[in-house]
Amino acid sequence: MSEVKPVIRALSRDQCEQVHQYSLRILSSVGVRIDSENAQSLVARTTGQSAGADGRVRLPADLVDWALQVAPSSVAVYDRRGVRQFCLGSDRPRFGIGVTALYYQDPRTDDVTPFARCHMELMVRLADALPNYDAISTVGVIQDTPPEQSDLYAVLEMLANGTKPLVVLVSDDERFGDVLDLAQALHGDLSGRPFLIPYLNPITPLVINRGTADKMQVCVQREIPFIYSNYGMAGASTPLSPAGTLALMNAELLAGLTLSQMLRPGAPIVLGNLPAYFDMRGMGNLYDPVSYLLNLACAEMMAHYQLPHAGTSGSGMGWGADLIAAGHQWFNHLTTCLGPVGLAPFVGDTLGSKVFSPSVVVLADEIIAQARRLADGFALDWSRVGLQEILTVGPGGSFLTCPSTLQQMRTAAFQSALFPNLTLESWQTAGKPSAETRLRQRTVELLENLVAPPDHRALMEAGSRWIADHCAR
Repeated sequence: MSEVKPVIRALSRDQCEQVHQYSLRILSSVGVRIDSENAQSLVARTTGQSAGADGRVRLPADLVDWALQVAPSSVAVYDRRGVRQFCLGSDRPRFGIGVTALYYQDPRTDDVTPFARCHMELMVRLADALPNYDAISTVGVIQDTPPEQSDLYAVLEMLANGTKPLVVLVSDDERFGDVLDLAQALHGDLSGRPFLIPYLNPITPLVINRGTADKMQVCVQREIPFIYSNYGMAGASTPLSPAGTLALMNAELLAGLTLSQMLRPGAPIVLGNLPAYFDMRGMGNLYDPVSYLLNLACAEMMAHYQLPHAGTSGSGMGWGADLIAAGHQWFNHLTTCLGPVGLAPFVGDTLGSKVFSPSVVVLADEIIAQARRLADGFALDWSRVGLQEILTVGPGGSFLTCPSTLQQMRTAAFQSALFPNLTLESWQTAGKPSAETRLRQRTVELLENLVAPPDHRALMEAGSRWIADHCAR
């Protein structure tokens, strides 16, 4: 069958190899700083090279190439019911909401308040209900519990309010093992059919900090796949040039990959980066069209290596669910669906990634659906042309009553569940509503009608007891 399949590409095969060689030179000449003594000892035993006084080690090209050969090419991900949902590395692009916002933006008023447990509950249920999200990342940093319990209550709310796969970020390094213990106590084995994927961050430029290295070791020991993703701001933590940013951040990912395979050959790992710019006027971050080009290039590098990928999600820009945010959502999700991106796990934040907006989540759900529709293309075989109908209608005729029209008219074109297709007259009759008002209304409707999973109460009770007992020790 002939099919039309639109694609987008940033790098040629030769350019992928060029970036690889640049990254190898960075690792062998500049090296990386490893802050974990255990990881330093492992590198020394493997390479015969002890870390310098500053913790720096240089990784030879043959060691990196070995890691690329033994690392798995895909990672299967399940929901908490044990049902396989997708496979990073051999599947279409997947999307998730998140991540670790400090504030929540009310869809009715745009007021911003500190992120609380009730917001985590609502956002997990919202993502679980919307059809175009495949995963749920840690939405925000819960601030209405004791700080030492925030990560525990975050994963409890995520477990009890949805069933989709989870991407978990733990802000307190000392609580990482406790979070996994809680999840295992409520769910059972986390390794056999993984539904909870930890998200780990090194420090750019070229630092594998102690917390990240130790978390990586815990994941490898427990045989849990994890995401290893770096975040760079061009002009601050990475070179200002796109070429320098790509080569440096790719080198960091190769360093994390190499360390993971030294811990255990074949350990499942997902690699990716979040490339942004540093705004020297506002002293914050910003995404630019080249940011999305670099995200695409990183995905192509992982495809070149035959490794699973997780990248950026186009969120963080805008002042809420506005024109700015919509533009970035379209930019990211369209390039994601047309390229080899694996997982875009962080849809929904705004105002410099400090605030989480449920309205952005609802808007992006529709954008993802349309981007996927474009990426799906269409069949171009002769049977789809419909010559007999064209002969029957003839010049100047109408296809309104043709069998194919009557059979497919409700499904052939995209039907928005968010924005009705109003004519001028129907828009005027309805009081000239704005799309922003309709988005607010739809978001509030969804939030007011969310339903908890059947086992919500049992999980909340069991998890609360576990946290109380554990923190009392």
